[in-house]
Amino acid sequence: MKLFEGKSPTERNKIIAAAVLGVLCLAVLYYTFGRGLFGGTTPTTTVKISTTPKTTSSPTVNADDFKLPTKNEQDFEYTTTAINYRPDDFRAPDPGRNIFAFYEPPPPCKGAECPTPIPPPVVINPPTPEPTPPILIAFVTPQSVYAGSKTFRMEVTGDRFTPDARIYFSQSELRTTFISGQKMIADVPANFIAAEGPRQILVQTLDGKAYSNQVLLNVQAPPAPQFTYIGMIARKRANNDTAYFLEAGKTAPLTHRLNDVVSGRFRLMSISETETVLEDVNLGFRHRLPLVRTSAGGSSSPQPSRPGGFPSGGTYVPYNQGFPPTTNIPQSIPGIPDNIPRYVPPDTAKTPRAQPEKKDVDDEDDDGDG
Repeated sequence: MKLFEGKSPTERNKIIAAAVLGVLCLAVLYYTFGRGLFGGTTPTTTVKISTTPKTTSSPTVNADDFKLPTKNEQDFEYTTTAINYRPDDFRAPDPGRNIFAFYEPPPPCKGAECPTPIPPPVVINPPTPEPTPPILIAFVTPQSVYAGSKTFRMEVTGDRFTPDARIYFSQSELRTTFISGQKMIADVPANFIAAEGPRQILVQTLDGKAYSNQVLLNVQAPPAPQFTYIGMIARKRANNDTAYFLEAGKTAPLTHRLNDVVSGRFRLMSISETETVLEDVNLGFRHRLPLVRTSAGGSSSPQPSRPGGFPSGGTYVPYNQGFPPTTNIPQSIPGIPDNIPRYVPPDTAKTPRAQPEKKDVDDEDDDGDG
């Protein structure tokens, strides 16, 4: 054959292998797809429809498969089935909550077996808003006073005042003067503000039908001295007596005489061995400061007894009746340290000098009496 001319044995083997492989492929295709692949006829299937269908046998149905379990069977299943509870699982129920527990109402009771009925809850109605008062108080003048002040005049400013309205000071009616529908005045007695604290101001008619809102007047305590009375120096006939005061937080005392102004506000009106009286130069209030003795530790306490240097009798004597003293023993003076030297007057008792013997003028006559 000319097919293999000029071919080496190797090339001839390759051509033979390719031809055999092609034949095998054609055989596989014929076996797989049948004769239709190579132009053969396609097999057809004829379906015959019957006019009267034949009854086929149905499977047997068990009626127990559709029967609901009874209550006892459900309770038994709930009590015997273990609960697989895993807290780390997102489908797990909340801790302490049994998802299989259901509320079952108790059976109805009869007669005495029924418990006492629970009373219905008390319904508290919301408070009704207070109506707007027909009279309005805007403000009062003055808005604050000092306790212990004298009688003062108070002005009430507002709206819708009437001539028959009165001003009430802590529920006490005041003698009111009607000025206009926006202003009323009244005098407040001194005994109404004797003590400190807030006071209620109200405007109301005599029949009580028209009233106003409430306004507070502040009655505050007057300013008190911020120092203590620690001692004094008493002089003859109480002339130019000196009082010693000690301010809070200071160690050096202050010395003041009568009519001096202490701390720029309180005038010294009286000095005694037990107390001092000071008057507020701005407000006119008087304050009494008892004598306070400062101890070695720095604390102070009132001393009911007489300080050193005063007579021990029941009545205070402002000066020594036996001056100059009959003894040279120095005594303590309040406010002056004992180590400061003081003048001690000498003893005034003098020894009488010897007088020369006086001759009797009658001895010089010549009567012979010699």
